[in-house]
Amino acid sequence: MIKTVHVTNHWHAFSGGVRAWYRSVLDAANAEGRPVRLIVPGPRSWTEEVGAFGRIHHVRAAARAPGDGRYRLLLPHRYILPRGPIRRILEDERPDLIEICDKLTLNWLAGFIRRRWLGPVGRPVLVGLTCERLDDTIGAYLTSWEGARRLAAAYCRWCYVPLFDAHLAVSEYVACELRTAMHPRHRRPITVASPGVDFSRFTPDRRSRSLRESYLRHGGGRDEDVLMLYAGRLSPEKNVGLLLKVVDRLNSPGSPRAYRLLLAGSGPLAGRLRDEAAARPAGQIRLLGHVESPVELAVLYANCDVFLHPNPREPFGIAPLEAMASGCPVVVPAAGGVLSYANPANAWLADPSPDGFARAVETVVADPETRRGRVILARETALRNGQIEAASRVFRLYDSFHRTFAREQATPAVQAAQRPAPG
Repeated sequence: MIKTVHVTNHWHAFSGGVRAWYRSVLDAANAEGRPVRLIVPGPRSWTEEVGAFGRIHHVRAAARAPGDGRYRLLLPHRYILPRGPIRRILEDERPDLIEICDKLTLNWLAGFIRRRWLGPVGRPVLVGLTCERLDDTIGAYLTSWEGARRLAAAYCRWCYVPLFDAHLAVSEYVACELRTAMHPRHRRPITVASPGVDFSRFTPDRRSRSLRESYLRHGGGRDEDVLMLYAGRLSPEKNVGLLLKVVDRLNSPGSPRAYRLLLAGSGPLAGRLRDEAAARPAGQIRLLGHVESPVELAVLYANCDVFLHPNPREPFGIAPLEAMASGCPVVVPAAGGVLSYANPANAWLADPSPDGFARAVETVVADPETRRGRVILARETALRNGQIEAASRVFRLYDSFHRTFAREQATPAVQAAQRPAPG
């Protein structure tokens, strides 16, 4: 079994998709007996053993990510300096393959290794894992200027794609940015490898009439009210502000029923959303904060009437897939990485506007027969995208990359040995 090391900045105590994915990789590693190591930032340095085959190296990182200070950043000096902690970990672990999930500060580590500037680390296979589009990140946090997209493409072309031997992307939507940016001189294989859902945890079996009633009663609601849910980061790139306008549109004068929204998650927009919720009728919008227990989150999914995911530029979106596994009707934009699994047969695809989302929600509520059919197909979709199966598939990709790289490295030596001696 080859040993893999995975390095990422997309990690903190309450982080979502990337952290959940790597946790599932560790679970699968222990099931298959594969040595897997993670290097992640944190407030202090320590090592966490995960079963017999998994290990997480938490490396102290003082720098905070702009826009969301909960994320800490492992900067280049942590691996460039001779006694840098990342460098020391790699020297000790001696992996066969290194996967890096970061485009701004950790990607240069791959460049250093390609140049063999890290000495004892050697030259393992280098894989880039892409979990977001750089142009969308710039658009959400810096500027929507069209020239910024060209700059993002140039950065990917010269400062990201060439540094790796192969690339994995969580969806075709994400992979498209790399393929478009790739220079012919730096051809690299790009494979879509989507994460999966734990359908044993997220299941309709958790549905309970009494629990749903308790969620409604908390804000003075009634059984006939529609209970909507959003679960995810409360941050600019998630387009969460759209949900407030959708709630206003659904609860406009003359509406035959009341619509209530639960927001499960935390992030830099939490304060503003809390103020917005306080300015509306009691219980119409309720912030639950970060839901730490996966079981509690699964119960939420199963006992809400509609799940809303407003981000039209979602890289993949594990939350809608979890909701589908839980038997909750899902409304998503007709764009982005959610289309990897969501379609008109198992979800409600909507224009990402207040009217578009409101009409989709009203359709979910008004047509029980269609709702039942799509929910059944949604659950079947989730069953085909299991978490352990997804991790196992990516292990096969790692093995394939390693075999290919070993052949390519051996070819020059074989050719030299077969070359006739001069004279």
